[in-house]
Amino acid sequence: MTDLSHFDPNAASNPNNNIFGLPFSEEDARLVILPVPWEVTVSYNAGTARAADHIFKASMHVDLFDPDAKEAWKQGFFMRSPDKKILLKSDYLRKEAELYIDYISHGEILEKNLFMCKSQRDINEGGNYLNKWVYEQTKQLLNRNKLVAILGGDHSVVLGYFKALAEQHGDFGVLQIDAHCDLRKGYEWFTYSHASVMYNALQEIPSLTHLVQLGARDYCQEEWEYIHNNKNRVTTYFDKDIKERQFEGETWKQIVDEIVSKLPQKVLVSFDVDGLDPKLCPNTGTPVQGGFETEQIFYLLKKVVQSGRQLIGFDLVEIGVGDNNEWDANVGAHILWRLANMLVASNQ
Repeated sequence: MTDLSHFDPNAASNPNNNIFGLPFSEEDARLVILPVPWEVTVSYNAGTARAADHIFKASMHVDLFDPDAKEAWKQGFFMRSPDKKILLKSDYLRKEAELYIDYISHGEILEKNLFMCKSQRDINEGGNYLNKWVYEQTKQLLNRNKLVAILGGDHSVVLGYFKALAEQHGDFGVLQIDAHCDLRKGYEWFTYSHASVMYNALQEIPSLTHLVQLGARDYCQEEWEYIHNNKNRVTTYFDKDIKERQFEGETWKQIVDEIVSKLPQKVLVSFDVDGLDPKLCPNTGTPVQGGFETEQIFYLLKKVVQSGRQLIGFDLVEIGVGDNNEWDANVGAHILWRLANMLVASNQ
């Protein structure tokens, strides 16, 4: 057990400690945050593969008092160092993907270019490798009775995590905060694209009984049709519809109560920061105008916990890295802190 008798949560954070300046080892921590430095298939801005280091640095400036979960941190949070082999593999395949995406975006026929066909195979094999790695890392931690959270990286990194939690918990639902639906089938012919992660999860994890999406405002016809053809498993609260309901007099509380009613007993939170107003994380991979304030999401999550539902995990993904600007990391660190507290508080 970590001795906290000489630790002052009101003092400046010690950078020699772990995330948020907390003095816990992985062995003593209740929650282990697994960073996944991967962004192979991103189709707009890059940089999220290196977000974890920036968030770690920014976390030293987060105050440790959370009025909604005052003592949660005392159970211990620990973040692992990003795996350098995964980052190197991401960097290599990212360069291949950039050439490949540029090639197909000009309307070129894939089968006519053997190099591009090989790149496609390499990237798909890399995605499969990454999924297995995340699954194995998560499974090992769950077997040690740890709570586990994922810090991306792009949104594709969570599939193995979902699978490991499904094996432990059985039926569960995903609450997705996102500007995108991520329901494309094999986007750009990448099996495990960041734009396909929820499609893949629904296809490969039968115990994912319901996906509730919030804030979608940039999606294609294929995704729209998928949502309408799978209403038994997918409920999407489009950003436009949420705002129109509020314009016409509904409160956020009324909408939140409805959202919570759609969730099963066990809930995994999948938080893509592009679901927020882009002023908060302007360097995210695919920013879109519109979106939420952070306090709207924290209010929703508090209501999920107060409803008696159990948070079984969370991921936080697509935090960008700006040039000489740590704003995204600062916002990301504060979101990570609130999510970590809520997860631990939901699993006393």
